[in-house]
Amino acid sequence: MNPAMNPISKRFSSLAWRRLAVLLFLLSTAAAPLLAAGQKYLPAGQPDAVALLAPPPLPGSAEQAADMASTLTVYKARTPDQEAIARSERKFTVFAFAPAVGPFFQPDRLPKAKAFFKQVQEETDAVTDTAKNYWKRPRPYMLDPSLAAAGGEMEKSFSYPSGHSTRATVLALLLADLFPNRQSDILAFGRNLGWRRVEIARHYPTDIYAGRVLAQAIVRELKASPAFQHDFEEVKAEVAGVQSSH
Repeated sequence: MNPAMNPISKRFSSLAWRRLAVLLFLLSTAAAPLLAAGQKYLPAGQPDAVALLAPPPLPGSAEQAADMASTLTVYKARTPDQEAIARSERKFTVFAFAPAVGPFFQPDRLPKAKAFFKQVQEETDAVTDTAKNYWKRPRPYMLDPSLAAAGGEMEKSFSYPSGHSTRATVLALLLADLFPNRQSDILAFGRNLGWRRVEIARHYPTDIYAGRVLAQAIVRELKASPAFQHDFEEVKAEVAGVQSSH
């Protein structure tokens, strides 16, 4: 006859089963690879940023002068802390959003998410670079060398649309779908990440706004991709497993 388990044994058994269930779940999700290895999420040439976005202000125009004046106002009002943060974000990945998502959101714990968002970021940057190279808008500090002091190393790419704003908004929109309970914080983090580029005169405000518009179009195209849909579900499962064990 089996003796009844005492309360301590019952608690230990329950804990052991929960840990085993989490382990089995993580092993099962790790077995399913991402589809996009060797293929892209975005169709060739889509979205067409040149067709989607209005052109930037014309050189020498009143609109350009107003945009530069806005940039100067933001630049001069920046604090040392804001400048330091903006400098630190010259290069960033999706895991820069950890303060808005949670401390568990780390690349070593989420290898599928790391690979997935790396591809999303690379494809986003390709779309943005095409637009930059079409319009060839000089950055603010290229026209006013006094603005070159903030931000450290000078970027060699053009200004419109902002790559930081586009990338940050794409990542924020996708993360908001992954973590709906953190949506407001995530979207605000993405907006601020883009805006800080104005604080160090790397971009005009219009560059930032154009990046946000372009990002929405990129996300719409991403979500229409079967490979993206598959991989996004894999990332969701990975995130759920990590959160349950956290």
